[in-house]
Amino acid sequence: MYVLAALRFALLGQLAALVSATVTDPKILDACPGYKAKNVINLGHTLSADLVLDGKACNVFGPDIEKLKLQVTYESKDRIHVKITDPADKRYEVPESVLPRPKADLLSGPLTSEIRFNYTTSPFAFSIYRSSTHEVLFSTASHPIIFEPQYLRVKTNLPANANVYGLGEHTDTFRLPTHNYTRTLWSRDAYGVPQGNNLYGNHPIYFEHRTTGTHGVFLANSNGMDIKIDDSEGTGTTLEYNVIGGILDFYFLAGSESDPTEVVRQYADVVGLPAEVPYWSFGLHQCRFGYQNYIDVSEVITNYSAAGIPLETMWTDIDYMYKRRIFTVDPDYFPLDRMREIVDYLHSHDQKFVLMTDPAIAYLPDEGYGPFDRGTAADVWLKAANGSSPFLGAVWPGVTVFPDWFNPKTQDFWTNEFKLFYDPNTGLDIDGAWIDMNEPSSFCNYPCTDPFEQAKQQDLPPARTSSPPDPDAPIFGQEPFSAKRHVKRVDHSGDDVQTPPYAIANFAGNGALSDKTAYTDAVHANGLIEYDTHNLYGTMMSTATHDAMLARRPGLRTLVITRSTFAGAGTRVGKWLGDNFSEWSHYKQSISGILGMAGIYHVPMVGADICGYAENTTETLCARWAMLGAFYPFMRNHNADTSISQEFYRWPTTTQAAKNALDIRYRLLDYLYTSFHQAKLDGTPVLSPLWYQFPKDANTFAIDTQFFFGPSILVSPVIEENSTSVDVYYPNELFYDFHTLAATQGGSTTTLTDVNFTTIPVSIKGGAVLPLRANSAMTTTELRKTDFELVVAPSSKGTASGSLYLDDGVSITQKHTTTVEFAYKGGKLTVKGTFGYPTGVDVSRVRFANTKSTPKTVRLNGKAVTPDKIAFDSATGVLDVTLGIPFKSSFTVELD
Repeated sequence: MYVLAALRFALLGQLAALVSATVTDPKILDACPGYKAKNVINLGHTLSADLVLDGKACNVFGPDIEKLKLQVTYESKDRIHVKITDPADKRYEVPESVLPRPKADLLSGPLTSEIRFNYTTSPFAFSIYRSSTHEVLFSTASHPIIFEPQYLRVKTNLPANANVYGLGEHTDTFRLPTHNYTRTLWSRDAYGVPQGNNLYGNHPIYFEHRTTGTHGVFLANSNGMDIKIDDSEGTGTTLEYNVIGGILDFYFLAGSESDPTEVVRQYADVVGLPAEVPYWSFGLHQCRFGYQNYIDVSEVITNYSAAGIPLETMWTDIDYMYKRRIFTVDPDYFPLDRMREIVDYLHSHDQKFVLMTDPAIAYLPDEGYGPFDRGTAADVWLKAANGSSPFLGAVWPGVTVFPDWFNPKTQDFWTNEFKLFYDPNTGLDIDGAWIDMNEPSSFCNYPCTDPFEQAKQQDLPPARTSSPPDPDAPIFGQEPFSAKRHVKRVDHSGDDVQTPPYAIANFAGNGALSDKTAYTDAVHANGLIEYDTHNLYGTMMSTATHDAMLARRPGLRTLVITRSTFAGAGTRVGKWLGDNFSEWSHYKQSISGILGMAGIYHVPMVGADICGYAENTTETLCARWAMLGAFYPFMRNHNADTSISQEFYRWPTTTQAAKNALDIRYRLLDYLYTSFHQAKLDGTPVLSPLWYQFPKDANTFAIDTQFFFGPSILVSPVIEENSTSVDVYYPNELFYDFHTLAATQGGSTTTLTDVNFTTIPVSIKGGAVLPLRANSAMTTTELRKTDFELVVAPSSKGTASGSLYLDDGVSITQKHTTTVEFAYKGGKLTVKGTFGYPTGVDVSRVRFANTKSTPKTVRLNGKAVTPDKIAFDSATGVLDVTLGIPFKSSFTVELD
């Protein structure tokens, strides 16, 4: 019976895909009648109209809806909201409880807007154009809108060779291909993060960049969709949305004619500003799926210390659990008292601890498993299609249930489980939370008629393969390693939510929407079903976990790292890029991945598994990756139980590479912290592609092997295996080597040779004043006791600027802060600020790059500095001025 059902479903899926491919021929769709606008009411800041079907229905994937409602709102001078709905039917919309929407400025309108809405009535088509230049940014002309129960289609024209970015999550190039390219948005457990596939998260936002400006388009829709970009029709490049539900809910962002980062800030106005994270979270994190027992964990901590590599946070994957059940520890392999001993040791050494928590909870009625029993009593599980029994999946602990994040009681349940298991006095006192498998992932293909049999066939939970350690074995004494919510129910009666008429290109399992995840007909407490809300599950779990962590430590910032995200997730959590491989291609792809999350989607606390998660790394790959990873905002070494160990101390080259890169990172940590604070204030990205800063330079548009870390640090890693050289493009500005401060005039590609396996090319863009720690340290606590030094790297115009933000590093609301602005012009450095938070350290020196000679006089606050405190290097043009003054007030340094 099961085999026949699976075969039938597979055949239906293949048939649906075949029909989709045939019917979505652009010529067929562009021949559909579209709509005409009637009863137009234009009030200036708003416009509304009825859209009535303009001819014989196409009915490509269901009956065309005959009458729609158009609502256009000028929400601000740089944002237009266009919404098309079915007035006769309550269709699903992304709930504001998940994605709060910005309010409109009632004084906005076309006369003051930087972009404008234009339309034709018959056939109805609309366009968005830039007010200053009348340049069309988005246009549906010649492409009729199609609006059916389970299929929405909107298509716009793009320029030839368009520069389009976003539409994540993906592992494709940062600038998206424009030929026969499809981006599918449907969350899935994407082991191996393959190119061209749908992955864990969904961010239906794209930026389009032209030399005349940059704008953004956000579709606030969480249903499954294919977004196609193609130039093969012979009529130019087009971008087409094919959505299987919901409504058309567009936000058009004007961006800027001169500053691409302006559109990033405008997008933050829609989805929210990114979260500030604790200072310690920028340190090095170490994890592995495959630590066999608590002794393994303690040895790693000891070995990092012995190798002299600064380890800030130790992580533990699901290995610690008893039979893979969350909120448990294995009493033989990870006994609670020994794990508490490890946590106490870490905390006594100013280090931190993080554990994995999955959403899937073992289905164990009558077995005394507290989390299941308490969740069942509170009735917080996602329900099967019948609306009463819990939906069952098969995940690591075997047959499982899943929390329903729309249930108003689930937050209290989740918070209580965190309070119980992570109690500092009786449980494990974690400093951050790691959530995984929250697409949500299940190991069943649809139809999974018997999850109990599936769990049995897949040996879930998997048995231990090693003997438990001696429970009395000492830890931290081993010889160190020697290197060598409220929504009305949507009526889906008559809809096929398992095999919708239009088949998106879902790569999970056999391609069915319900493969390897919760079924699309699973029901939430508010009546919504997974068909509509699937892409929100990870973000909603993120919010619940953030709030649970906040309840544990009121007033303190949280670090929550998740796998699945939707628009707005970065307001509370960070993310890692999932289960990559130890391959050079994945090392390279990680750059575009972090640029997308931090530079577009507002999830700046992002990183990839350094050295690769699956398969075996090599000494040189791990060395290169350790150095690249030092410039991810979230820096974590993590790999799988089927791979060789890859902690940085395992190989001499990797050890030295990690030390060298961490030395740079830690000295830059306050600069990075300042960038995150600025992102929290206005949405300015903490990472950026080169074209964000050089928008007129067409050579930068496709570069995704270099990036800016913060506003001024250019990172240019070696990309090719076994290579010791790299081609670096320096845009037309001065750039300075981070170590020597030697200047290079940009404007061309330079081949850097002799880039050995412990070195990564890092440059300072001209025009920056950098606040650096004078030395690195083994922990961020120790680092904050280290003096500052300032580096002045003038632009080609001879000026430079920068900033520094300091606070206690952990509190959400700060009583005292220090904000400093640096400005250099005409040989004078001005340091001016408010010093509310005590730095407790000195400014040891100032380093002036690109100086022609020793000045006659150097003055500190108008008084001459003695010659013994001045040193000039004629080979590099660097002037060092020793100060040794307390960093607690404003000052000036003048070169005469």
